[in-house]
Amino acid sequence: MFRTQVEIPHSPIKITYEDRVMTLGSCFSENIGKKMQDAYFLTDINPFGVLYNPISIRNSIDLMLQNKRFTEEDIFQYQSMYHSFAHSGMFSDITAEGCLKKINSRVEVSCDFLQQANFLLITFGTAWVFEEEKTGKIVSNCHKLPSTEFVRRRLTVQEIVGDYIALIHKMNTLFPNLQIIFTVSPIRHWKDGAHENNISKSTLHLAIDALQRYFQQVHYFPAFEIQLDELRDYRFYDSDMFHPSDLAIDYIWKRFSDTYLSQKTQQLKKRLEQLSLELAHRPLHPDSIEYSYFLYKVEKHKSEIRTEFPLLADRIK
Repeated sequence: MFRTQVEIPHSPIKITYEDRVMTLGSCFSENIGKKMQDAYFLTDINPFGVLYNPISIRNSIDLMLQNKRFTEEDIFQYQSMYHSFAHSGMFSDITAEGCLKKINSRVEVSCDFLQQANFLLITFGTAWVFEEEKTGKIVSNCHKLPSTEFVRRRLTVQEIVGDYIALIHKMNTLFPNLQIIFTVSPIRHWKDGAHENNISKSTLHLAIDALQRYFQQVHYFPAFEIQLDELRDYRFYDSDMFHPSDLAIDYIWKRFSDTYLSQKTQQLKKRLEQLSLELAHRPLHPDSIEYSYFLYKVEKHKSEIRTEFPLLADRIK
């Protein structure tokens, strides 16, 4: 073999189609969450938008545990838009009402989802945080406000571990069967410089390692190591040379599936991924006989799966 392969220990936990999975964190959690959704798993992806640092992710979970309802006191106006420091820009709006509607409708759904979740997939992106100067609070997104309004610093391992020990103890009480899978995003934050990026990623790794030793229900999936050690070639990176390419994401998804899905679940997953591709197909000639026959086969495939697996009937439209 002309590559090194990351060995992943056997996992005692397995995700099935009966489970609910919430993904939180950096854009890598979006990638895996989207793969799960395409395969018809019950998945809630980043209810606060993409989050990068561990404290913002922790805060978002706390807000869901509180069943928080946001009001005008929780948002602010900058230039022509209303924003929330707890959310990404996808929740911003030109009116306060529009911003709050986006936030609260999403939070309501995700609070209910978390109550029934079996797995929480958390991806840490960076140990660097921005604290609002006047409040000292860590923000999830600066929304392009002047840098003078924030203090930028790097979290310590002890800060991350302390916050998450308290959070996981709380979740253990509320959701004793919840399993937590941590990953570190393979996306490099090159603006900090190569050395600072490595220190940041190392801080995240050390914090997760400590939590894994502290809690039985905490697990680690080596997405970072797979990208950097197995997929070293630049063909596994996007055009910016920092984000994983689609090919890399597909490979990491396969390794994730091999780790956390049983053989039976993987077989069903492949059928559902194929169905998802068929449903997404857009023909050049929609009025052709060939396309009519294609649609017939897709409906037949869909009907067979819904009949064989009644659990999936409501998910396959």
